[in-house]
Amino acid sequence: MPRLLVPGLGVDHTGFGVDLPALAAIGLKSRAAAWARAGHGRNRRAANPHRCGTCVRTRFNVSCRSRQTWSPSVALHWKILIGLVIGVIVGLLINRLWTVETWQKIGVYDVSTFLEAPIHERKIAETGGGVNADAGFWADSIRFVRNANAFVGQLFMRLLRFIAVPIVLFSLIAGVASLNDIAKLRRIGVRTIVIYLLTTGLAVAIGLVLANVIGPGRGFPESTRDLLIAREQVTASAKIADAEARPTPWEAVLDMVPANPFAALAQAEMLQVVFAALLVGVGLTLLPRSKAAPVVALCETMTDVVIKIVEIVLLLAPFAVFALIVPVIADLGLDVLGSLGLYVLTVVLGLTVVLFIEYPLWLRLLTPVRYGRFFRAIAPAQLLAFSSSSSGATLPVTMECCENRLGVRDDVVSFVVPLGATVNMDGTALYQGVATVFIAQMLAIDLSLGEQLMIVLTATLASIGTAAVPGVGIVMLVIVLESVDVPLEGIAVILGVDRILDMCRTVVNISGDCMVCAVVGHAEGALADEQTVHRRMAGAELDEPPSEPSDGQEAPG
Repeated sequence: MPRLLVPGLGVDHTGFGVDLPALAAIGLKSRAAAWARAGHGRNRRAANPHRCGTCVRTRFNVSCRSRQTWSPSVALHWKILIGLVIGVIVGLLINRLWTVETWQKIGVYDVSTFLEAPIHERKIAETGGGVNADAGFWADSIRFVRNANAFVGQLFMRLLRFIAVPIVLFSLIAGVASLNDIAKLRRIGVRTIVIYLLTTGLAVAIGLVLANVIGPGRGFPESTRDLLIAREQVTASAKIADAEARPTPWEAVLDMVPANPFAALAQAEMLQVVFAALLVGVGLTLLPRSKAAPVVALCETMTDVVIKIVEIVLLLAPFAVFALIVPVIADLGLDVLGSLGLYVLTVVLGLTVVLFIEYPLWLRLLTPVRYGRFFRAIAPAQLLAFSSSSSGATLPVTMECCENRLGVRDDVVSFVVPLGATVNMDGTALYQGVATVFIAQMLAIDLSLGEQLMIVLTATLASIGTAAVPGVGIVMLVIVLESVDVPLEGIAVILGVDRILDMCRTVVNISGDCMVCAVVGHAEGALADEQTVHRRMAGAELDEPPSEPSDGQEAPG
């Protein structure tokens, strides 16, 4: 049937105008009413945003009832992955193409001084002669782009840290109080701690086996070792000094108890916040329900508020991941992997075994969750952890993934995940084992079986109470090396690749938290099936299309 194009009217697939107000205006009220009853017209625009080729060519966005299709949107983890891949490519291009000679061509001879100098041209002289007075527009533009990129990444990290403490505090109080049973809380707590310790110890053992089999430190060139030590000696000395200032085990336990809970909140002392929240939650559990209900309701409401803030902050995630990864790749490039390639390969292989073999085995043996569903659910948290290198900063996203995408009940999530962010670091513990054996092999030191068992014990215990921030693995490594009398000077050799490995092991750290959350959730009957999770996420950003209405079923209008 030929299409009838009438000025001022929309056109549907049958060729008839369906602009209801226009039909009524020219006296065709009965026709307008008929079209309205049939479900056509602009009043259906909000319910079904479909736009076919014909609709796009008209002035109005007319919904086509005959072609109600799901318009797929790009899932969050794909957006983050795209930002990550583009960031890696851009970083490699900058590392390869933008050299010292390039800076000199635009009048910059002292790059680090110039990048820290005031932006205004009139103050360029303050850089101490590192910049040519004629550097001008290009140099300042490049510095502006660099600073803008750093601003986006730092803003995102600050926003994540801003919501990390509130979400732990409110969700943990609400979760513990909602259990209404001290015995149940004790059961969940014991089960969680035991699984965390088992997974961490097993991860260290995997790292030790691989390091002994592959032998990344055997035959390491002495000249290369001395060169790397000399290059990183200052940084290594500072990190060793920080590690040696750590408290004794008794002091570490005391540090978990806040003398001032408000100071713990202000300084984001996560272990102290967890301890305080647990105490408040237990206190609410012991109160009569009528008295505790208002406080629990307040904490649940505040948790919902923080989750909404997380959703808003995640809109920035793809851009922030790009901003965070570009400077890392641009500074390090691939050359840094040269002499330490076998060591890096050993660590990454161990992390891969833990992530893709150990965790799926736990899930298969103890839960109905299969690896495909698990990795799809936690992908946003994994990608964010990779770019930020911080389990603490990723914590709000990890909790959101466990609850809304994996389907674990909120009271279990609010207890298991914050606790895991502070006491469970499987990836970091594996790294300690490999790094210790590598340094010992490089220095021609034989480690006995007893000493390697001591590495397992020390690395497992050192992961408890260590801050979930970037670079903490080096601090833990000092403790492990001292436990088996391996010289600390070897740390300088591996510092050059620590940033990249930190990104990889943080992914394993948060994945372990999610895995244990699923195991504990299933044991407590708090793990939803996949279909229930999809129904809950209906209307949100899904990886799966919603079900189509059956024949004869009226779509919402």
